[in-house]
Amino acid sequence: MARHFAANALTFLIVGLVLLFGVITWGKSQFDGPGPLAEPLRIEVARGERFASVVERLEDDGAISSGFVFRMGARYTGSDEGLKFGEYEIPAGASMASILELLNRGGNVFRQIVVPEGWTSWQVVEMLRAQEELTGEIPEIPAEGSLAPAGYDYQKGDSRAGILERMHDKQLEYLAEAWIQRDPDLPLSTPEELLVLASIVEKETGLAEERGLVASVFVNRLERGMRLQTDPTVIYGITKGEGTLGRGLRRSELNAPTEYNTYVIDGLPPTPIANPGREAIMATANPPDSPFLFFVADGTGGHAFAETLEEHNQNVAVWRRLEAERALDAKQEEEASSTGN
Repeated sequence: MARHFAANALTFLIVGLVLLFGVITWGKSQFDGPGPLAEPLRIEVARGERFASVVERLEDDGAISSGFVFRMGARYTGSDEGLKFGEYEIPAGASMASILELLNRGGNVFRQIVVPEGWTSWQVVEMLRAQEELTGEIPEIPAEGSLAPAGYDYQKGDSRAGILERMHDKQLEYLAEAWIQRDPDLPLSTPEELLVLASIVEKETGLAEERGLVASVFVNRLERGMRLQTDPTVIYGITKGEGTLGRGLRRSELNAPTEYNTYVIDGLPPTPIANPGREAIMATANPPDSPFLFFVADGTGGHAFAETLEEHNQNVAVWRRLEAERALDAKQEEEASSTGN
């Protein structure tokens, strides 16, 4: 009888082991095999959300076939404590193993904001404040010129302050690179002065290929002790970078003795007037040799450059005639439209 009992016990043990092995094999196939999702699923994991809550949602949404298997697989692989908040897009047919790996790696849904070259820090902050997917406050406007224009990827829930820090770090990199590689004869004493001049070049340049020539004009003027005489600095002195002026400069504003009026002051204004991009900074650090001291718009988006004041005045006259012709054409079109012709 004892021998019969032992045989039965051994049989039950073997059956149990076989069943256990079968369950484990089935569970592993469920965990590693293709999942039930027929099309991609987007989910959001909130900060501090419990792992069990996420698993329950995955099961309800049909991303996994068994919450129990998913939890056991996570516990076995030590991945049940690595859940990261963020927004996720789970691919169609994703296995439990790949979903778990994704949840431990962090959100994979990215958005992007683009900071245009020549924007002021106030404009950048206003854009960030308008992004509802971002979090946190911006207590003060960053220093003018300190933010690098570029495209920045972010995830829902990222902080505004964190993105500003990335912009600041990138601009420091650009400025350091340009300062190391600058023309040794550049009439600028510090990286900060380079940033100020680069911001003026950025605001004055309509065509990318003209950055170097525009920079050369300002460098030539500085070397000769001539005032920069550039409208964007006067405008910044009026607006402080908050919005646009929306009109032409008045003669009284061009004559007003402010710290940003480069028609009145010698040398550079006290701060940048915008956030210059890397190309403007590099062009200012290494401008080409040129004889030019003046430039004016030429009607194509670029400029007509001149060596002498006489030549410059001729270019200005051409530009003013072109402006007058365009104004007349616009008026005639408006009159024709209003009369129905």
